[in-house]
This record gives sequence, structure tokens and C-alpha cells, in this order.
Amino acid sequence: MENQKQQQALDTATFLRVRKWYLLALATIALTIIVAQILIQQHLNSQLNDSRVINVAGRQRAFSQKLVKEAMLLKNASGNEVEYQRIRNDLEHALFVWKTSHDGLQNGNDSIGLPKEMNETILKLFEDLNPHHEAMVKAAENILGEINSLNLIPPSYDGHLQVLLNNERAFLGKMDAIVNEYDAQSKEKLQKLKLKEYGLLAVSLLILFLEVVFIFRPLSIQIRETISKLIRSQIKSDNTASEVKRLFAEKERSLQQLQELNFVIDNAALFASTRRDGTVVFISKKFLGLLERTETQVNLPLAEILTEDEGQQQYLREILTSKRKSIRTEEIEIKTKKGTFLWLDMSIIPMHQSSLEQSVLILCSDITERKRNQLKIEELTKQNYEERMQQKQMQASQIVEGQEEERKRIAKDIHDGIGQMLTALKFNIESINLDQKDKSKEKIAYLKTLASDLIKGVRTATFNLTPPELEDHGIFPALQKMTVELSKLTGKNILYENKTEHNIRFDSLAETNIYRVTQEAVNNAIKYAEANYILVTINHVDGLLSVVIDDDGKGFDPSVLDKVAKKNSEGGMGVFFMKERISYINGRLFINSIPGEGTRVTINYKIGAAVLDKSE
Repeated sequence: MENQKQQQALDTATFLRVRKWYLLALATIALTIIVAQILIQQHLNSQLNDSRVINVAGRQRAFSQKLVKEAMLLKNASGNEVEYQRIRNDLEHALFVWKTSHDGLQNGNDSIGLPKEMNETILKLFEDLNPHHEAMVKAAENILGEINSLNLIPPSYDGHLQVLLNNERAFLGKMDAIVNEYDAQSKEKLQKLKLKEYGLLAVSLLILFLEVVFIFRPLSIQIRETISKLIRSQIKSDNTASEVKRLFAEKERSLQQLQELNFVIDNAALFASTRRDGTVVFISKKFLGLLERTETQVNLPLAEILTEDEGQQQYLREILTSKRKSIRTEEIEIKTKKGTFLWLDMSIIPMHQSSLEQSVLILCSDITERKRNQLKIEELTKQNYEERMQQKQMQASQIVEGQEEERKRIAKDIHDGIGQMLTALKFNIESINLDQKDKSKEKIAYLKTLASDLIKGVRTATFNLTPPELEDHGIFPALQKMTVELSKLTGKNILYENKTEHNIRFDSLAETNIYRVTQEAVNNAIKYAEANYILVTINHVDGLLSVVIDDDGKGFDPSVLDKVAKKNSEGGMGVFFMKERISYINGRLFINSIPGEGTRVTINYKIGAAVLDKSE
């Protein structure tokens, strides 16, 4: 025990020591990586500045040549006002950029991203270059200053141009030297960075070598020794497991025998034992009483004792005398000596399977009551199904009746409204006499009014049909369009409030029924409640769609709602069909009203698989 504690302490100390050195090595490598990254980032920033400086310096040469070129072209364009002005603008722009860049290369310029030059060699080169630059700048400024707006070339132009030409070659040569010096300095910085990177790489490789020698090698030796110990322990464990498995198998056989004995004892109420030929060895008294037999009748085969039905006797002989090694379970209906029908749950258990003589143990349970209850349940289920089918048929006939009433209403609206207006329109057109201009004007004015009413009637009739917004965009835009159109047609204050964040699409059948019920509720508020203010509010929270229609009409007594349910709307759905539509989509409809104060109709629908409309 003391040796084991000492071994554990030694393992812990070894682990702590290895962990300390390992963490130290990792921290050193991480530090070298961080330092390398800092150096690289600094060099990259320097390279960006150097690249910008070299780019601007190289561009100075091109601008000096452009300056001379534009000055020469200026004289040739003196006869063309447009071309002259363009060249003059280009010359001014080139001179400005050239001067700004030249000053920025020496003193720095934040607007074009140039740092202040600190290198003495480059500043010395700029000192040699500056006289040529200043001479060219002064000559270019003199050219621009002496040429007036009349495009007249002064006599001094050739002299200034000659100054530009004389200094251009020297400027280009010295500017090349400056660009080369920039490039040489950039390469020198890169070479220094390479040396630093090589040094950091050497340090990292040295640390890795030390890790291998002082950490990983001792650790691998210790792991190899530990694995050897584990293999020896595994072999010993396998031998022990084999012994345990053998003992467990013996225990299982004993347990199986005990289970078979317990099974017989636990189900001893209805049991029997038979020989291989089906004759009875023993049968319990309770079993005989259930079968309405006496002890003097046990000399018969068990199949004949169990039932009086010859077909069942033949079936029982086959299953009781057949050879088998597993337990068989049967649910069988039997007929007793007195003609009583019983249901038995029978388990047939083969016994003494290792001997040549095989007996059979029969264990039974009386399940007659369970079977009778099952039959009653099946009858009730069938009866409920038939009642539901009758209810569905009744609902279908009522829906068809409502559809026919809706068609009649639409036909009546078209015949009484649109049809009569079309007839009046036809007669008025036929009665126009162009010779009677005053009466013709009156009839034409009347025809305009009649045509406007006709259009309004057509819009009203077509609006009562399914709007295209419902199919194309869903219930939200369709209800908004409905309130706007009804407000225009009726002159009532009909408002729509959408409290949802997105347009939600769901089952088209549900959308259609919700739209129709909302439309009917609004129409009822207009026609029968004589409401002046109607608010349609729609909301969607936690998968529940809620549509609320509030009005300030005269209201009604809710206690008489069922009596007038089918007469609530002439030619329309009525309250009955509103409820049927919502019930058809598994929704709920609530109607609350107070006489003289108004009515609230609430539609709730649980959305199963809503889809957000991405077009919104």
C-alpha cells in the first residue's frame, strides 16, 4: 500500500514537471511567433509606404514629360478655342499635381499618403534636383500667366518652352537616381527582416529540439512502460472475465429453471398437464369448474375437455401434440359443456425437452370479459363513425345550400343593379337625337353618371368574388384591399390594422375561409348594425392567427343569436355558415355584442406550417 502511494506521488511529480517544461516551451514558441508577426506587420506597413513613395516618384517623371508635351501642344491649338482650353486645363492640372507630389516626397503629405522623408541621401538628391524642378515650374507658370483668353501666343513663349526642354533631361536623370535609391533602401529593409526571421526560426527549432530531448523522449519511455503494464493487466482481466462468464452461465441456467418454476406457480389458477398424445395428466379444479366439467371426465383428451366444437377440437389436437421447443401463446374461443362461450389466453409450454418422453404444460387466463369489452368498444367506434359521417353529410348539404344562396345573391345584384343600369344605358343611348343639342348634352351628362354607377356596381359585384390579392399575396394584403375598397364603395370609416412584422402565408383553404368570414362580418356591420366605424385588426403570436372585427353599430342580444343564425344575412352565409367555415379549418369563432354599443367578432386559427413571404 505504501509503495502504491509512493508510485502515485512519483507519477504526479513527473506529470507536473513535464507539464511545466511543456508549457514553458509552448510559451516561448508563441512568443517567437508573436515577435515575428510584429516584425512582419511593421515591414508590411513600411513596404506600403515605400511602395506609395516609389509610385509617386516614378509618376513625377511621367508628369514632367506631360508638362513639356502640353506646353508644346498649347501653341498648336491657338486657333481652336475648345482644344486650346482643354490643353490649358490639362497643363494647369499636371503642374499642380507635379508640384504637390514633389513637395510631398520631401516634406510629407497626408492627403496623398506620403510620409516626411528622413533619409539624408535622398534629401541630398532632392537638393540637386530642386533647381531644375523650380526652373520648369517657373517656366510653366509664366506660359500660363502670359497667355491671355484671346489665345494669343506671346513672343516669350519660345523662351519659356526652351527652359522646359533644357531642364527636362536633367530632371529625368536625377529623378531616376532618386527612384533607384528608394528601391535600394526597400531591398535593404527586406534583407534585414530576413535575417531577423532566420534568427527567430533558429530559436523555434532549438526549442523544439529541447522539447524532444527533455520532454517527449522521457514521456514516450514512460508511456511505453505504462502500456506494457496495461497489457499485462488486460490479460489478467480477460482470464478473470472468462471465469466470471462461466459462473454467470451456470447462474443463468439455475435462474432459468427457477423462472420456469415461478411461472407455473404464479399461474396455477388455470393450468393442465398432458402427455405427448394429448391425454390429461393433471388439470386444476378451478379449470374444471370454468369448463363446467367434473373430475370423472378427465380421462378424455384435453382438446375434448376444453371445447364441444369439433373444429376447435381438431385445431387443439394439432397444437397440443405437435413437437416444439419454445412456448406458444394462443387466444382461442371455446364452447363449454353447457354451451357457454369463453375466451382463453392459452400458453403451451413444452417440458422435459432433454428426454425422449415430452409432456406439455398448459396455462390459461380467462379473457372473456376483456373480449366482450373490446367488442363493445368496436361497436361504439363504428356507431360514432357513422354519426360523424351523417354530421359531415349534413354540413356538406348546408354548405352547398349556402353556396347556392350566395350565387342567387350575386345573380340578384347583377340583375337588379348592373342589368337595370345597362338597360337604362341602352335606352338613353338610343334616345339621343343629335339635332337637339341641349337635350343631347343633358342625356350625355346623365349617361356619364349612369356609367359611373355601372362601374361602381361592377366593382362591387366582382369584389364580392375571390380577390386576386388573396391567391397571389395571402390573407394580409387581401384584407387590407377589402377594407380600402369597402370604405370607398360605402363611404364608411373602415380601417385595417396589421400588428404582425411579416406577411405570413399558410394553407390556401384556411386563407379563403378566414377571408370570407371576415368579409361577412364587415358586411353585416355595414348592412344590419348600421355602423359608421369598423376596425379590422390582424395579429400573429406564437403560431396563433387572430382576426378581430370591431364596429360601433347598434349591436344585438347574444341570447337570440342561435335563433337568427341562418337568417343573419340575405343570400349570404349568415352566422351559421361563418361558424361552419371556421370549424371546417379547425379554428374558433367568438361573437360578443352589447345592444347599443357595438359588436366584436374574433377569429382564432392555429397555424401549423406558416411561411414568411420574402417579397415583403
